[in-house]
Order: sequence, then C-alpha cells, then structure tokens
Amino acid sequence: MIFDSIKKMLFKPKGLVGLDIGSQSMKVAEVQASGKKFHLKSLCVLPTPSGVVNNGDILQPSTLSQAIQTGFKENKIKNKSIAANVWGAAVMVKKINMPVMDKKLLNEQIRWEAEQYIPFDINDISLEHHVIERTESNPDIMEVLLIAAKRDLIANYTTSIQGAGLDCEILDVSNFALANCFEMNYGKLSQCVAILNIGSRVTNFVAIQNGEVVFCRDIMVGGFNYTNDIHKELGVSLSEAEALKLTALTGQNTPEEVQSIISSTNESIAEEIQNSIDFYLAASSDLPLEKIFLTGGTVLMPGLVEFLSSFLNLPQEELDPFLQLDCDPKKFSSDFLNQMKPFSAIALGLALRKAGDA
Repeated sequence: MIFDSIKKMLFKPKGLVGLDIGSQSMKVAEVQASGKKFHLKSLCVLPTPSGVVNNGDILQPSTLSQAIQTGFKENKIKNKSIAANVWGAAVMVKKINMPVMDKKLLNEQIRWEAEQYIPFDINDISLEHHVIERTESNPDIMEVLLIAAKRDLIANYTTSIQGAGLDCEILDVSNFALANCFEMNYGKLSQCVAILNIGSRVTNFVAIQNGEVVFCRDIMVGGFNYTNDIHKELGVSLSEAEALKLTALTGQNTPEEVQSIISSTNESIAEEIQNSIDFYLAASSDLPLEKIFLTGGTVLMPGLVEFLSSFLNLPQEELDPFLQLDCDPKKFSSDFLNQMKPFSAIALGLALRKAGDA
C-alpha cells in the first residue's frame, strides 16, 4: 500500500480507478490517457451505507467492502487497481518552515520536526513530506508540507478496498486529488487560487500557485449542517430534516421556517470558511487569494453560492472537472455530466494518479 502525498502534479494516469469515499456516497471515475489527451472511461456514484463512514473514519470496513463490490459489479467496472482518498480528523497537513538543507538531511530531520507539529503519536502515523517550490521565497528558508495520517485509519481504508476484491494501489489526501484535477483542467496558474469542495460532512480548502499546493485544510462543515439545524430548530427527526433539505435543494417549495434555517446555515458555513481563509492569509501574507473555485454537492443549496460571493468578497467560479476531458457524448450525456459536475473532482483527481507513485 502506498500512502501517496503530492510529489508533483500532473501525474500521467496508468490504469487506476479513482474512488472518492464520502460519508453519504462514493464517486468512482476512470480516466484513460492518449498522448496529451484524457478520456473519461467511466463515472458513477455508489451509496455509502448509513453510519459506515463518520468524519473520514471507516467504522464498518466489511459493510463498506460489500457496498464497493456490489457497486463495481453493477456498473461493470473491471479494473481492480484503486486510488482512494483519506480525509477527516485523523489526517493532518501542516506547512512548516525549515532551514534549507539537502534531501538526505531533510529525510533524517523531518520526523523530529513532525513531532513538534503533528498532534498524534509519531509511532502511530504514516508520515510524508513535500518541499514547496517557490522561487520568490527566502533563499535560506524552505517551506515544507507535512502530511500525516493515523495508521489505523489507513488500515481501515485498505481493508475495505481489499475486502471488495480490489487492489489499494494509492491512498491520497482529498485536497491533493482536488489540486490534481484542477491542474489537468486549468493548468499551472501564476496567481494563487483556492478550491472549496463543500461536501456532506467536510469542506476541503486548498490553495494552489504555479501547480504547487501551498496550503490545505479540512473544514468540518457541509451539507449535514443544514440537516442538523433543521432537525434542531423544527424538532423533527434527522431523516425528516434530510428530506426537507433535499426538497429545498431540488428547488421545490418548502416552508418559510426551512428557508429561514437554510439562510442562517449559509451564513454560519460562510463564517467558518472565512475563518480558514483568514488563517491562511495570516500564515501566507505574501500569497493573497485571487479567486475561488467552488465544487461539491452542497454548493447546490439555495443561496449558498450567492452568500459566499458577498461574504468572502472574492471572485468565484464553478470548478469544471470535465473542462479538458474528452467525454464521449454517446456514453455520457450533457445532462449527466452537468449533474455530476459538483461531485466528480476528487474521484477524477485520484484517477489521474498512476500506480507506483510514492
């Protein structure tokens, strides 16, 4: 098993299936390379069994294995080589500054440095690091991303995938998969931009400049906030609250009380995102954000994008994960691609990896 960090974007794909494991659904993507072009081979959504994935932790690996196996069979996905994502509280990415040193010395020093910054027992984690290449940085200081994940988390992901009869070739961090998808579609931009992937339980926030991930963080807000707020405010069950949220999300008429709660939740989510952006700006004052790209199923919530636009005061654009992908219209209709657009970036970014990346 490879715990893949970022190494260098863009990787050439070589026969991997991207498997984005979320708390409510799993997105599966296959991409085939032909020269410099990328072709979409398969794309689908599988249900995540209720209660099996909680904030990135897999609580019931065998149940998840069965769901993956069934989904692959039903969608006739025969490739068994998987690149999957890890996320949540048991995964941490931290940018630190270190004196410039050669690679061998850095490899020896990095574990000691990690003990100062990573709030996990150093003996219980898989640790990777990546030196951020920035020519305008202080020549005596190098910026390093520490990437840590608890070993038991990695074991649960690996067990779940292998239990489905598949091979777990790569485990990657969701934020880096997002960055990989972004670069494939938009190239290496000289300006510093952010991607916000607002999912069910987590919002992935990643800042990129010149093809380098310069900052990333998981913000623990998402679509479940709406469900929980409706549940608490109206005194209905979580399943009833989820149904009311989905009614609003699909544009159907909802009670005024629900609309008011959604508006209030939009504000609280925007505040949490703003707090993380402020944290980033405080740590990277020389790299102000020029633009935000939005994706994730929760961006479909009524009024959220408009609220973020006014609240964050930054230009925004919908991230198009299919912008540079060749998608056969006989296999993937425009309606299907439009429906999948907010959900596909991580799975596609994972599918762009190649077996053997480390």
